[in-house]
Amino acid sequence: MNLTIEVNNNKLSAQKGDTILDVLSRNGMGVPTLCHMKGLFPTGSCRMCVVEVEGRKNLVTACSEPVNDGMKIMTHSSRVIESRKTIVELLLSNHPDDCLYCERNGNCELQKLSEDLNIRERRISGQKNNYRLDVSSASIVRDPAKCILCGRCVRVCDEIEGVSAIEFVGRGSKTFIDTSFNHGLNLSSCVNCGQCIMVCPTGALKEKSHIAETKDNLSDPNKTVIIQYAPSISVTLAEEFGFKPGQNIIGIMNAALRRIGFDYVFDTSFSADLTIMEEASELVHRVKNGGKLPMVTSCCPGWVKFAEEFHQDMIDNLSTCKSPQQMMGAIIKSYFAQSEGIDPEKIYSVSVMPCTAKKFEQQREEMTQNGISDVDAVLTTRELARLIRLHGIDIHKLEPEIADSTLGTRSSAGKIFGASGGVMEAAVRTAHYLITGKEMVKFQVRGVRGLEGRKEAKVQIGELEVGVAVVSGLKNASMLMDEIRNGRDDIHFIEVMACPGGCINGGGQPIGADEEAIKARMTTLYDIDEKDAIKVSHKNPYIVELYDKFLGKPLGHKSHELLHTHYQKREVK
Repeated sequence: MNLTIEVNNNKLSAQKGDTILDVLSRNGMGVPTLCHMKGLFPTGSCRMCVVEVEGRKNLVTACSEPVNDGMKIMTHSSRVIESRKTIVELLLSNHPDDCLYCERNGNCELQKLSEDLNIRERRISGQKNNYRLDVSSASIVRDPAKCILCGRCVRVCDEIEGVSAIEFVGRGSKTFIDTSFNHGLNLSSCVNCGQCIMVCPTGALKEKSHIAETKDNLSDPNKTVIIQYAPSISVTLAEEFGFKPGQNIIGIMNAALRRIGFDYVFDTSFSADLTIMEEASELVHRVKNGGKLPMVTSCCPGWVKFAEEFHQDMIDNLSTCKSPQQMMGAIIKSYFAQSEGIDPEKIYSVSVMPCTAKKFEQQREEMTQNGISDVDAVLTTRELARLIRLHGIDIHKLEPEIADSTLGTRSSAGKIFGASGGVMEAAVRTAHYLITGKEMVKFQVRGVRGLEGRKEAKVQIGELEVGVAVVSGLKNASMLMDEIRNGRDDIHFIEVMACPGGCINGGGQPIGADEEAIKARMTTLYDIDEKDAIKVSHKNPYIVELYDKFLGKPLGHKSHELLHTHYQKREVK
């Protein structure tokens, strides 16, 4: 049913069921929001989006107020602006004055609101709350003093991820956000996915930085410092430097990493191919030998920890494969160290990942061989951008360079790991070859592509019809696991990513990206897949060479020793 409303003396079309904010957004007319999250039920709790409606005594929240035919609205009347200004001033009265060295300086919603509302002095003052900084997590630092109680972190943790590691505590002016029983994040159910960081409007949540220790090792002449970067990084880093979303700057990034001083630059897409060789072989082995099905991917450390906490009865369903990050780390400190004559103890291995959970994964005891960690430090995309700026590098003036070929040559199957469904598609391509001895006629598995939180498809591999499912967002994963428990048996292989849309929207990616930017990143990865000549992991010549010279065969003794692991039940406090 079409409705007509009047906004700031302009007539606009609306649909029954629209909120005022829906109509404003479609017509390019903005009002500020703090608590609002697209796709989730509106709460109207922050009151920033209030507007004036003719005939209504009180201001109404645009995010939760449905439109009516003939409604007349003023979005920026003097009364509305004064209301918003007062809200921001109240928030500032209890906020730290450390903008100059805050993580979010220049990218802070509270700072931007202050600027937009022309707040130039502190009119409201009072005693500030004194909260303890929580640095207990391996991945995330929580600073409650900077929290403005918008509730977005609580909602994404509960309604998108289904983890509920943090919650509102107390009442009235004594309300704050904390973990259960005031434990640190390390003792909570937190899976380190970092989606709370992505939605936080201030610096109350940030990644635990590994920049300082990386710089120290770069300055150590006795260390060989090696860096690898995940498949999605080259299509997301660009946004940190003003390029359009989705632009692939892999060559420029290689050049920048060498200018910083890294001795070797490797592409983790190579070890994504290695992961596929092991994971597809494991799937085929389980199918042929009556192994535990459905097999579930283990590339996402956020999902792995979630399974260890909330789906302990399905730990045996997890693939035993390490993630591409850890496989690369293991190969660097074994095969590469051996071939180059470098002492593994003198290698400092750094990875650039789209994910804060990778920092947790890196320090797991299962990821250590003979006292030597596979990976020593993990930088997020945001941290890499800071490191580049710290070294005064103008990436707009760099000429593209290629990664070091020893462990840097990939197939496009390894590259599409960055998008939700990419691991599944890459694995299906190689599983088809392992079972039939033939390549797929069409490599694209369209049914598992896209940003939807859940995708399913049937893939014909010879005489076998394989049921596959792809989920992103851990709440979606839980719903699918419940179906499996309740007897669903037509799914053989499941890909799970903690972050909605996959690694291209990981907790370590540039903050503030909208859905169109996420789509652009995904589109670029699939464009690379369309154009590249080698589209399957098992045809990567350097992967073939690695097995011939060092590993032997997938699932062999050497592979199990270096590339596979086990998982454990975790009790949630």
